Amino acid sequence: MFFWAVILWSDVYSLNVPVPGQVAKLAGELARDLPEAYRRPRGEHTLGVKRLVGTDEPYSRLETKARETLTGQPGFECRITGIDYFTDVPKGSSPVVYLAVESPELHRLHKRLAAVFDPVEGVETPEYSPHVTIARGGSLDRAKRVADRDIEQITWRVEELVFWDGQHNQPVSTVSLPA
Repeated sequence: MFFWAVILWSDVYSLNVPVPGQVAKLAGELARDLPEAYRRPRGEHTLGVKRLVGTDEPYSRLETKARETLTGQPGFECRITGIDYFTDVPKGSSPVVYLAVESPELHRLHKRLAAVFDPVEGVETPEYSPHVTIARGGSLDRAKRVADRDIEQITWRVEELVFWDGQHNQPVSTVSLPA
């Protein structure tokens, strides 16, 4: 999760895909053209797979359930395909400018996890839209200009997933793929 997630979902854990340096670098470069927006600090770019929530379950149980769900999960590819933005966000400032991610296996994994973990009410919708956030807030006109840019696609292989603690804004553990 990201800095703004600490404010909005501080008691939520999530399962994330770490992004390669090339993706984080691109996000940082694009964020410079959104000076009024909150930009991710270096090293905090990730790709959310699923927020892990349960009815008052301790983290250890959430992680165990997630690891059980991940059993047999192979590594997979993700591809940055372009830049886009959300204007209708359930919480926090908008627009949210992001790198769009394409990955059929990531969608399948999200669906498996969504069958085990309830959605975070008011935050997660049935339409999973994998993305790497570049920046939040600021000018919609600037967001549109950044989103209109063409970028080279970046493809990488996901070989591990990260359990993320939203309260402390840090990784808790990782799981290698295949799990």
